[in-house]
Amino acid sequence: MAECPNEEVNNERCNCTYSGCSHHGLCCECLSSHLSRKELPACCFPPDAEKTYDRSFRKFIEVWS
Repeated sequence: MAECPNEEVNNERCNCTYSGCSHHGLCCECLSSHLSRKELPACCFPPDAEKTYDRSFRKFIEVWS
């Protein structure tokens, strides 16, 4: 895959705390990866919920309802 022209800015904004993430700063790859597992990426969650690593749609609804 080609390099992302926004990777530097994306890295500054990315709130993912998973140290083994290979998609950090690569939003398109991150979103594709999570959606393929029926999940949402870290950026959809507030910090306290993101730290649980529960990226499920159920958690998203729980957090935002």
